[in-house]
Amino acid sequence: MVRRADGYYAQFCVDVEREIKHEYTGKIVGIDLGLEFFYTDSNGQTVANPRRLRKSEKRLQRLQKRVSKRKKGSANRKKAINRMARQHLKVSRQRKDHAVKTAGALVASHDLIAYENLQVRNMVRNHKLAKSISDASWSMFVDWVEYFAKLHKIVTVAVPPQYTSQDCSVCGNRVQKTLSVRTHQCLKCGTVMHSDHNAAKNILVKGLEVLGHKQSTDGQSGTYTPGDENHLWLVEGNFGWLSGLVEPGNPRGDSMESAAIFGTPD
Repeated sequence: MVRRADGYYAQFCVDVEREIKHEYTGKIVGIDLGLEFFYTDSNGQTVANPRRLRKSEKRLQRLQKRVSKRKKGSANRKKAINRMARQHLKVSRQRKDHAVKTAGALVASHDLIAYENLQVRNMVRNHKLAKSISDASWSMFVDWVEYFAKLHKIVTVAVPPQYTSQDCSVCGNRVQKTLSVRTHQCLKCGTVMHSDHNAAKNILVKGLEVLGHKQSTDGQSGTYTPGDENHLWLVEGNFGWLSGLVEPGNPRGDSMESAAIFGTPD
C-alpha cells in the first residue's frame, strides 16, 4: 500500500518478460537536453520544454499562502496542506507522463540514440538554474529512454558532455561561448546554427566514435569492425557499421547488469 496526497494505492510487482517488436530503419540520432527546448536532435528537430512547475508556480504560491493563514493543528490547515500536496502531485505526474511519452516516441522511431551523460546532481548546485533543471526532469527522461531501448532492442550510448556545445560540428573548430549564447557561429568554416543543434550533431558523432565508427572533419567515415571476442550480431538497417552494436543476451549492447535496467523506471 502506498499513500499519496489523493489517496491510497495498491502496488503489485509482476515478473514477466516484455519485448516490443521494433522495425529497424537505420535511423540514428543524437539528442541535446536543454532548457530552452526539452531536447534538440541532430536533425534540428526540437521538443518543447513543458515547464510544468513554472506554469503551476502561481497556484502553488496561493495554496502556500492559504496554508500559512490557517491555524496550526486545525482541520482547515490540514485541508489546505492536502490541496497543496495534490497540486505538487499533479505536477509530478505531468512530468512523468511527458517523460514516458517522449522517450517512447523517440525510441520507437530510431535504431540508435546518443545522449550526454549529464551529472545532474552537480548541475543543480547552480542556484540560478537549479529549479529549471529539476523541472525538466532530464534524469527521469533518460531512465525511460534506457528502459524502452531495452524493450525495443536498440542501441543507446551516453557520451561525455565536454565541449559538445563549443566544438563546431562541421569543421571541429572550438568556438568559446557561454550558455546564454544560443547561436553557434564558426569563424573558420562559416557555419551558423542553433547551439543545441550543433551540440546534438557533436553528441551523435561522439556516440558513433564510442561504438567504433570514426568520422573525420572532411566527411570521410571509417568502418566499424567488431572484435571476434564480442560475439556480436547484425542489427538490420541501412548502415553496415551498425553491425555488432547489440550483443546476444544484452540487447542494448552495454555492460550494465544492475537490476534497475530490467524493471520499470520509477
